[in-house]
Amino acid sequence: MSGGWGWIREGLLAIGLIGLLVCALWVATGSLPPMVVVESSSMMHAEEGEVGAIDPGDLVLVMSTSRRTNVITYAEAADAGNRFEGWSSHGDLGDVIIYSKNGGSDTPVIHRAMLEAVANGTLSPTDRERGLCPTGGSWDPISLDATGERGTCVLTWDAPGTDQLNVEKINWTFESYTTCPSNPHGLMVQGWDPGHAGFLTLGDHNRCDVDQGQAAYPLANGLTDENGKPVQAVRSDWLVGVAGAEIPWLGTVKLAASSNSGQVTTHSWQMLGVSAVVLLLGTYALERATQRLMSSSPEVAQATLEESIKGRKSGGGDDAESGNSGGLVDEDDAGESEE
Repeated sequence: MSGGWGWIREGLLAIGLIGLLVCALWVATGSLPPMVVVESSSMMHAEEGEVGAIDPGDLVLVMSTSRRTNVITYAEAADAGNRFEGWSSHGDLGDVIIYSKNGGSDTPVIHRAMLEAVANGTLSPTDRERGLCPTGGSWDPISLDATGERGTCVLTWDAPGTDQLNVEKINWTFESYTTCPSNPHGLMVQGWDPGHAGFLTLGDHNRCDVDQGQAAYPLANGLTDENGKPVQAVRSDWLVGVAGAEIPWLGTVKLAASSNSGQVTTHSWQMLGVSAVVLLLGTYALERATQRLMSSSPEVAQATLEESIKGRKSGGGDDAESGNSGGLVDEDDAGESEE
């Protein structure tokens, strides 16, 4: 029974520690769950993956937008003199965001925020409940109207970090973004009317194929949601969070039995095995070192001595007769032994 209870106790302890860890991460990130497992290779920077970039099987902390209220785009980070100039995360400029495609329930996407469309010129809707706009305006349920109410009809756009200000359609070339082997002109946005305020997004490994597809660039394929509709500009209420710190390889355990296990590189599998061995050996070494330290401490030595003395006193008569009591018996006991 004691052995069975020992296993139960260890199990409950492990569950408790995991629970404390999840709660701590929840407090730190403001998100629940506080981390996601990367399932695809769309953010890889190297063929076999690398620490610092987001690879299949990595765990990524999700920082709530209540903690990270400002998403920094690639355009802002690449803009000389911008207050966010040089800001980088996960191997490139700008923030990486986690978002739901068109606000749906499909698996969220983790891609880089390249550019943000912000409403400039607006008109009040003719019918707010139905989202109807005057001619030329596009309904935006997120941006504020002149009345201060959420929801307005947008006429023109701004794109922070670019020269696109008060324009009906956004046209921009990311001159510093050169990893476009299928596009000799580099990463471009041509005639993009976002329809509503939001982000243009791209996977680092997706060869300049922006998620918003042909709406943003004629040669882009883009992504679709669970209903087969093209992904639109990522609205703020579709954001799950901003990608925080990366914990490499550990998420491959979750992917092992999934249809995405083939996305995990051989190097990641190997490093997961090495990490497991190091963790086990480290735990064993820490336990042995703790035991040795405890056994050599003055407190433990004193306790051992006191237990020894108590044991000898409890069998005092026998010890005296055998001559093993030495100076540990009192004078009266010694006299009785002589008689």
